[in-house]
Amino acid sequence: MSRKACSPDNAACEGFFGRLKNELFYSRDWLATTIEEFVAAVNSYICWYNEVRIKISLGGRSPIEYHRNLGIAV
Repeated sequence: MSRKACSPDNAACEGFFGRLKNELFYSRDWLATTIEEFVAAVNSYICWYNEVRIKISLGGRSPIEYHRNLGIAV
């Protein structure tokens, strides 16, 4: 387990949550949203992020495609 506030260890999580807030959270009005709808929206975003969203640093592939090419993911 990493140390508390260790920047190199936390960078990936910090980056993901920053993108989640910019791409999902800030672009919508959540006042009339129920907890169930919010959880479904976050789940949908995470699935999209891993399966569809391409990253240039991964050779124009999604994270799941990249891991499949490495033989890591099913």
